[in-house]
Amino acid sequence: MKNKRARARPYQTYGIRFFRNVFTAVKSGWRIGTVVILGVAAGCTTQSKVGKTDYFFPPPPDQPRLQFLTSFSSEKEFHGGEEKNLMTYLTGAKPAQKHLSKPYGAAAGNKKIYICDTELGAVVVADLQAKHFGVIDAQGEGALKMPLNVALDSDGACYVADAGRDQIVVFDRTGNYLSTIGKQGEMKPRDVAVSKDRIYIADLQKHNVHVLDKTTRNVLFDIPRSGDETNKSHALFTPTNLGLDTEGNLYVSDTGAFRVQVYDANGNFVRSVGEMGDGLGQFARVKGIAVDRENRLYAADAMSQVIQIFDDEGKLLTWFGEPGSDNKIQNLPAKVALDYDDVSFFEHYASPKFKVEHLVIVINQIGPHKVSVYGFGHLK
Repeated sequence: MKNKRARARPYQTYGIRFFRNVFTAVKSGWRIGTVVILGVAAGCTTQSKVGKTDYFFPPPPDQPRLQFLTSFSSEKEFHGGEEKNLMTYLTGAKPAQKHLSKPYGAAAGNKKIYICDTELGAVVVADLQAKHFGVIDAQGEGALKMPLNVALDSDGACYVADAGRDQIVVFDRTGNYLSTIGKQGEMKPRDVAVSKDRIYIADLQKHNVHVLDKTTRNVLFDIPRSGDETNKSHALFTPTNLGLDTEGNLYVSDTGAFRVQVYDANGNFVRSVGEMGDGLGQFARVKGIAVDRENRLYAADAMSQVIQIFDDEGKLLTWFGEPGSDNKIQNLPAKVALDYDDVSFFEHYASPKFKVEHLVIVINQIGPHKVSVYGFGHLK
């Protein structure tokens, strides 16, 4: 742990000089949505060799750590040319779709980005290698109604939290239906996470997270543990999104409580991150979360429309997004997904001076940038 924190230390001052000035403005009554415009107005923008503007975060005088790379909302934008492969429905009851409608959750892996579209009632699969859209839209037992969030297993299995079915629906790596978890009416799943030997389900109905053995599907225990559910600082009220770190800690986005709760592998409460508010380190409507390999927490706020990044002790490192500008990238962000394996597919968007370490994928429910891809990295 000591070495890990030592590696993370350079990021702990990342953007802080700018944040201090911004925080003063926030305390003076400015809303964070207005403050973030300053980050872009004063931001680190350069012209690349292809003539496009590069957007970096944070702005000078701090060293940039994220670059906006690209975005897409349709197969044409994703493909970069004429649309040759459109999403279709097997029944033919719905017309062919070529645009994302109202995306929410996402996961990335296997050279693909999986996107839950609640309005289409399907999981759209953006194939990075083939450069086309596919769709998971099984019929019969595997039919999806309102897929909210998706998680990928190491073998490529796809777990979908479906708010219309109130179940977890499981597909194999090629999109074939495998099984369901839970009986209709016994829970209201809002997200699912998968580890080597466990399945985690955020249940809005029972205000907790069910921890299941991945092989038997039996419930091992619920989070919060007995006794903590009556402790307001340890309890969950509206668990909506999940994340896991490298040490097996579970992160739970508690939207109604304006915070992210952290529990250890045994379900014991560790800490809270954030509080109610519209300033730095606070949340107004926290939604999708993700945790990277350095145990940094990324949290999307649909109200302030920024993504905040915290270290492994809950200290704010930086944020990115510019909700007040005319060309805003974030618009009702609902999910953050991280991808270490598919950087090569997006490196050509990066500035020649910027080294991308991993991808940060943000899902926006509305606007022209429904899937926005950022590169987390450093100057070369």
